[in-house]
Amino acid sequence: MKILVVEDDPMLRDGLRDLLEGAGHGVTAVADGPAGVEEGRSRAYDLVVLDLMLPKLDGIEVCRRLRLARPALPILMLTARGAEEEKVRGLHAGADDYVTKPFGVRELLARIEALARRALAAPSEPEVLEADGCRIDLGRCVAARGDDEVALTAREVGILRWLHRHRNRSVSRAELLEQVWGTVGTLQTRTVDMTIAKLRQKIESDPSSPRVITTVTGVGYAWAAPAEVPPSEVPAEAAP
Repeated sequence: MKILVVEDDPMLRDGLRDLLEGAGHGVTAVADGPAGVEEGRSRAYDLVVLDLMLPKLDGIEVCRRLRLARPALPILMLTARGAEEEKVRGLHAGADDYVTKPFGVRELLARIEALARRALAAPSEPEVLEADGCRIDLGRCVAARGDDEVALTAREVGILRWLHRHRNRSVSRAELLEQVWGTVGTLQTRTVDMTIAKLRQKIESDPSSPRVITTVTGVGYAWAAPAEVPPSEVPAEAAP
């Protein structure tokens, strides 16, 4: 596998590199949070080994940003022994599993192999979407219409992924806040509307053309042409 290691301790980082390369894996190792996010977004990896305590950007935020950009990417988090609350936060941010420090070599390799098997068994999601004449490359975080290409933010990619994944129904603003922003009740739903308005300027053509993202009155948003939503599926939150 191609494995990304994000660890600030140089001795542990080098030790993980040697261990994983000795097990037959290709390894790239970086030393801080921003480098982990950039590397994880820009290249295709099979798995990430991510330290929780990182300089510049902690492992929780790195995990959240990588999960938005690459939902199917397996993430194994390294945590301090006894930090139960941090483990829970890591899992909520999108980590698939964790190992506590100090850890045994056999346990670490076994957990990596288990995550790899789980990833192979899971159905893959498309990395490139096409709608309204726009080609959206989720992996590269860019959208193109003809020869014109525009960069997408990680949050915009997260919105597109979530809407496309649930394209058979409408999605409420509160659901997008929870799933893309990772927050419940601390942001106004207007935040979603403003972000989607900017996203539409990037990926949609003139207002008379079919929409990539459709507004569903009284509910939220849907992917492309709106599907008829049975009453039982309309969220109770239904922001105006």
